[in-house]
Order: sequence, then structure tokens, then C-alpha cells
Amino acid sequence: MIAADAPDRRAARLCAIDPTGRLRHLPRAGLAALLRPGDLVVANDAATLPASLHGLHAASGRLVELRLAGWVTAGDPTRFVAVAFGAGDHRTRTEDRPPPPPLAPGDHLALGPLAAMVERRLGHPRLVGLHFLGGRDAVLAGLARHGRPIQYAHVPQPLALWDVWTSIAADPVAFEPPSAGFALDWGLLAAWRKRGVGFATLTHAAGISSTGDPALDQRLPFDEPYRIPQPTAAAISRAKSGGGRVIAIGTTAVRALEAAAQADGRVRPGAGVARGRITAETRLRVVDAILTGVHQPGESHFELLRAFADDAVLDRALETVAAQGYRAHEFGDCLMLERRRAFESGRLAS
Repeated sequence: MIAADAPDRRAARLCAIDPTGRLRHLPRAGLAALLRPGDLVVANDAATLPASLHGLHAASGRLVELRLAGWVTAGDPTRFVAVAFGAGDHRTRTEDRPPPPPLAPGDHLALGPLAAMVERRLGHPRLVGLHFLGGRDAVLAGLARHGRPIQYAHVPQPLALWDVWTSIAADPVAFEPPSAGFALDWGLLAAWRKRGVGFATLTHAAGISSTGDPALDQRLPFDEPYRIPQPTAAAISRAKSGGGRVIAIGTTAVRALEAAAQADGRVRPGAGVARGRITAETRLRVVDAILTGVHQPGESHFELLRAFADDAVLDRALETVAAQGYRAHEFGDCLMLERRRAFESGRLAS
């Protein structure tokens, strides 16, 4: 079953996995009771750009879709890393989309009201550096008028921009939604506050989840800029010193926090770039638990979960949620996974 089969997020379910590997199935509203006083929840407040752009490749006259996938310079809306496709749209599986016409540096693209130029190829025929012609304001206006949210065939109906913004969305710097944040609503935040659970945010430019090309997917996630406010870094320090856990809402929050972590587990405030994958070999310094969607082996998101639990636990969890019809993808059900180290240090939640 896919997320599009049941779009009501309030009906979503949660599989909670403790550090011993024990699984519990709860309604997602059960999140309120899983945390204890002194814990801190950290979520990504990035809003999602309308990052899918359709148009024409001037040299060939052929249709193209460009999916913006990374910042060349954080916050500069005139230059992006982009993944190119041929004719078609999201209703065709990404893996089945035709390739774009051959793209070369200097090629011009007409993308609705936007004019863009290929600056360079980035080691793959479909991955390019893209330069929008015109000033910042003109580019932002063109994205707002012509861009659409990136989406995939499991949700056939076109999504509006507000469909891919979480309830805490702030700066529009993400290319796909930090989708674990869809689990958050003001009622849940109020319940956590009542229980003495802290809440803080960071901003991380969530990238794309699939290119449709296995070789290119192995390069995901691309470099992703982030910004951690000083109050968030201070809240993490207080939670850790008081014996509380840090719970990341989604893989992007984990990537930002671990990229900013110092050897002693303190988090540096300010801007940075998260590079490379988090895998089973990664030693987590900050995050004790993650709330995330249901991911599949081989995806970079799933590789990150292997830093929290061994393969036997994850395999059993996937088998269980599949048998119970959990919905995957960005509008689906959730897993909450507490890492082994928290159990070994005697900090298992009661």
C-alpha cells in the first residue's frame, strides 16, 4: 500500500523500536507518550521549493524536465545542481523516464518564464550545473509561477506547494519535503511541552530521494547546507547534560546534527554542509533516536537507519510493517527507532 491510498495523515501509524529491538505498534498520536521529561525533539523547518521545471532544450527542440537537486552556493537562487529527464512527468515511474537530450555546457533551456544555461556536466549525463539567467528576484518569481513540487508516481494527482510544506515550514531551501515533519502538529507539540519535552528546530536543505538511475542514486544524498541556531545548540547541550535524549525528526535533522557534532558530542551552531552518507559504520555523537518514514534497503535513507540498529532488527521491522500494511513514501506511516548506544548506557525510556 502506498501513501496515496490513504492521504489522511491523522490516520497514520507508528512502529516504535526500542534499543533491544522490541517493536510496538501505535497510532501516530502515541508519539506524545513515547518521550519523557528532559528529552529534546529537533526538527527541520525547511520549506520546500517548487523544484520541478518543464521546458525545452533549445538546441534540439526536445522536451525536458529539470529537477533542482542541490545548491551551488547556499541561498543563491541563480545556480543549482539539477537532474535532467526527457519528456514525461511524475506519473511515469522515475526509473522509466526517458533520458534528456544530450546536454553540454552552454546549452540553453527555456523553462516557462525562466531562461537557463547548462554550465557544466557533473560526472553523469543527467547531472548538470544550471545557471538561471536574470537576477535573483526574476528567478524567484519564475520558480513561483512555473515550478511544481518534485513528486513521484506513487502519488499520481498533482501536488500543490502547500501539500509539501510541513506545519513548521520556514525558509524555502529544501528540494523535497523533510517529510518526517508531517507527523508534527500543534497538538502534539503542546502535549510534549506538557510532559516537559523540549522542542527545537534547525534548517537543512533536504535533497531529492531518487534520480531514477541506480548509478546516480549511489551518489545520494548530495551535499546539503544546513543552519543550526544558537538556541538549538544550547538546548541540545542542556538535554544531554540532564540525561535526556535527542530525538531527530527525519534523516535530514540527523545529517545536520551529526555534521555539526564535535568529538565531545557538542553541536556547533551556525552554517555548514552535510556531506556523504551516514551508514552502519557511522558513530553517532548527538542523536539518540529518530522518527522517520518507512524506507527500503538500498536507499540512502535506509542506510542512515543502520547507524541506529543492526540489520536483523531492521529486517524484522520491515517485514512486520509490510505485513501490517504500513504506508511508505513521504506521506506515509512512521518508525521511531532508538539507537543501541542509548540502551547500553542505561538510558532506556520507561
